[in-house]
Amino acid sequence: MDYDYVIVGAGSAGAVLAARLSARAHTQVALIEAGPDFTSAQTPSAMRSPNPHEIIAGASYAAHRWDDLKSRRTRVQDYRTYWRGRGMGGSSSINGQIAIRGVPEDFDDWAADGCVGWSFADVLPAFRRLETDDRFGDRDYHGDSGPIPIYRAPVSKWGAVDQALAEAALDEGYPWAPDHNAPGATGVSPYAINNRDGDRVSTNDAYLEPSRGRNNLAIFGEAHVDKVIFEGLRAVGVRVRQGGVWREIRGGMVILSAGAIHSPAILMRSGVGPASLLKSLDIPIKMALPVGEAFQDHPAIFLPVQLEPFARPPTGFRHTNACVRYSSGLADAGPNDMMMVAMNRFGDSLGHHLAGASGEPVFGLLGVWVNQCFSRGAVRLASADPFTQPIVEETMLDHPSDIERMRDGVRRLLRLARHASLTEIGVVANDLNEDMTDAEIDAYALANAGDTQHATSTCPMGDPRNPMTVVDSDCRVLGLEGLRVIDASIMPSVVRANTHLTTVMIAEHMAERLLA
Repeated sequence: MDYDYVIVGAGSAGAVLAARLSARAHTQVALIEAGPDFTSAQTPSAMRSPNPHEIIAGASYAAHRWDDLKSRRTRVQDYRTYWRGRGMGGSSSINGQIAIRGVPEDFDDWAADGCVGWSFADVLPAFRRLETDDRFGDRDYHGDSGPIPIYRAPVSKWGAVDQALAEAALDEGYPWAPDHNAPGATGVSPYAINNRDGDRVSTNDAYLEPSRGRNNLAIFGEAHVDKVIFEGLRAVGVRVRQGGVWREIRGGMVILSAGAIHSPAILMRSGVGPASLLKSLDIPIKMALPVGEAFQDHPAIFLPVQLEPFARPPTGFRHTNACVRYSSGLADAGPNDMMMVAMNRFGDSLGHHLAGASGEPVFGLLGVWVNQCFSRGAVRLASADPFTQPIVEETMLDHPSDIERMRDGVRRLLRLARHASLTEIGVVANDLNEDMTDAEIDAYALANAGDTQHATSTCPMGDPRNPMTVVDSDCRVLGLEGLRVIDASIMPSVVRANTHLTTVMIAEHMAERLLA
């Protein structure tokens, strides 16, 4: 049969779109996911955990990740794994569960650059619609009846590193901000997290689970999409391999929601991308566009803290509960252009190798990252083979503004590390010190920076006259019909925040437009 909508990817955007669009009874929706299909009741316990280290690094859970996807963080580093989720909920099923919005200036900048209808005032209703904020739901900038629960751990339930970083930052003059999602908030904040009673709530739980069983929603798991099928310049479906067999799934509109790495890869295999790259791979060009050419992620430096026994978190303890956002005032950056974070244990790929075996030292982390980025990387096909992962060149810290503010951020973090609240819980064990020259700190940052798995901007939205634009303000791929990209790919620039909540917002905002 032909569907009204064929959605590729069941992650932070695709699951939302499938649920919202299939709520209209006579609309036929196909949701195609490369990874396993599973209900909320079938969710692995490691995925539920407030500390995502096991689901991200455990060998038993490889089916929920793309372990063969590699990236190079900076030009001087080697390639290593770039964590992305696979299966229902996508990266929302394996991430750190942080529910922080981009700042209002992010979206106003998008609108100023030609993204009509994407200012903060425009997108605020979608942010409100997606959430139930258990503490601030009565505020006019929050929601109290949406699918995603928003929880903040009270300070009494924070870990030792959370509390120490917050105390040090407050003593240094950073303000207290109880709600980092309030417009204009800055300083020390409890993290808002998409968690209920200690368990993760992914988009699979929040959106797909209530939608399962609808006669007009077909879910295809373990279904790997090769490319979009066109008739002339109109997209009419996708080519999919499922159960060892290639087939076509057709529909009136194709929506790519496979994420900022795999949506551009599908487009390029379909002949939509940089002409020179497609020619080099013998892929016929359907539409020459700068697909994959504006990648962004947040570069981060982490300082390991060897914890005293009393400061070590128990097994299963939440890995992070606190952050410090601030404005550096440097290099043409805007408000909240930087962020510092605490980690009581390793909740992701950033330094998990430091955790140690039983009996070895236990580490927490202090981190600083560039929240407003100017550097740009790229996602490019290595092959036309749909089972070969693309090449990710992040080229973080390439822009002079980013490296200058990272240097300043490292110095700020080192000052906080001297505070009594931190020296009492452990020893900062690293190769950085305040006596280093600017050049030495820069070299360290380039050699050691990690990303935060916040991939965006590989199919950027904008004014169609801008040569870097891939989709217009309605997420339509330029020059083609019946084809949209709706996920983190379309962010013109990475928001000054973890990206999950903004990606959900994008899907909510576009679902409302499509239904209208």
